[in-house]
Amino acid sequence: MSELQLPPRLKIEPTPQSAWDGNFHIKPEPSNKSGDLLLKESGKRKTLSISLGSQEKLSSAVLRNVGVKTGKWLTGQQISAVGLSATEFETLAVNNALEAFCEGLLIGAFRFDRHKSDVETPKSVTVHVLTEGETSSLSDKIARVVAIVNGVNLAREWSHEPANIINPITLGERTKALAASTGLKCTILGEKELSEMGAGAIQSVGLGSKTPSQMIILEHQGTQKDSPPVVIVGKAITFDTGGYSLKDKAGIVGMKFDKCGGMDVIGIMQAVADLDLPIPVIGIVAAAENMISQDAYRPNDIITSLSGKTIEIISTDAEGRMVLADALTYAAEQYKPRAIIDLATLTGGVRTALGSVRAGLMSNNDQLADALFQAGESTNERLWRLPLDDEYFDLIKGTDSDIKNSAGGPSAAPIVGGMFLKQFVPDEIPWVHIDIAGTATIEKSKGIRLATGFGVRLVVEFLTTF
Repeated sequence: MSELQLPPRLKIEPTPQSAWDGNFHIKPEPSNKSGDLLLKESGKRKTLSISLGSQEKLSSAVLRNVGVKTGKWLTGQQISAVGLSATEFETLAVNNALEAFCEGLLIGAFRFDRHKSDVETPKSVTVHVLTEGETSSLSDKIARVVAIVNGVNLAREWSHEPANIINPITLGERTKALAASTGLKCTILGEKELSEMGAGAIQSVGLGSKTPSQMIILEHQGTQKDSPPVVIVGKAITFDTGGYSLKDKAGIVGMKFDKCGGMDVIGIMQAVADLDLPIPVIGIVAAAENMISQDAYRPNDIITSLSGKTIEIISTDAEGRMVLADALTYAAEQYKPRAIIDLATLTGGVRTALGSVRAGLMSNNDQLADALFQAGESTNERLWRLPLDDEYFDLIKGTDSDIKNSAGGPSAAPIVGGMFLKQFVPDEIPWVHIDIAGTATIEKSKGIRLATGFGVRLVVEFLTTF
């Protein structure tokens, strides 16, 4: 874990049963309802009974959710250590039951309180996963879980940072420091490099800000050095006012979360490095701040993108697809990848269509789309495929330019976003666009949103099984 990440409130350690002398245990039990926690005491021995629900409905998703509740509970108590029997999870007849529960523990233990002055440094609780046999196999499983969830929690933490802390330039600095600590190669294309390249689309979005746009590139070579890489691209609008297509006072709150796709990419790349996956993986973060000034881009401006295609601006609030357009072009031209996956909080329309249960998936390749869909089912970061029929292009076909950046209305909004992006990926390169606008955050209560890191576990699962 990098020093750029908050220290964990909960740690998981494989421990031989014979070496454990603690008096606090977690015990999974079947019940009518999952997620209930009950503390039982008998003399000095304490047992936290966790309800799993009925066996018929038990799944890795249920175990992960119960783990989330347990992690939250444990980190709210004055507990330093607790034992958890690996055997009790192995008998549940659910694939990867222990791993799913441990993922939940680490996700549930996360808090973002870096900027609170009245919060004491919390003591971390250690969950000892007890085994009667040798611990090496168990250690490998736990290490994988920790690496993945560290990536999830990094994405969540950086997503929560406000725009006066993270802007395109400071994000580049942070990412470079992270790369140095994880063995990733980091390259940052700033204002000068983007201008010389002709990356007009990503540059245009940042014109109204004092911090210019950046394209941040992370590279994991892997052991298959001669294989073409998989490229993961993320939208990182560090704050989105909407530009001259200004958001209203309700819609502008929470726009620090418009960088969640890019933060997912950074979390994925940290996990890829920690797991030392064999395949080469490239992460590209397209970062900009969408502000208003005398230099900001305007509706009806015509921008020349890195691909050479010209784009008429219909809405300056359709900025995410602009930064992604140049990042996708760069990915295709520079790396000739075997696949491109992009993640973005792109449209409110996908939330209208799918709510917060599934993210929208659009693709030019059935095999890649099916593989991502299955990875979503396995991790419970679920996707639903939306069409990209040629007729949808008519909604954004240019009049005075090659293409418009918006249809100018709500009709088929998430599909229009995907269709726009499709124009910047050569047909021969398999590509998937994942619109996470409905799943990147959850509303805890009115006006309080929490980042989920949705997409990190999904993509790492895909890369692992690719």
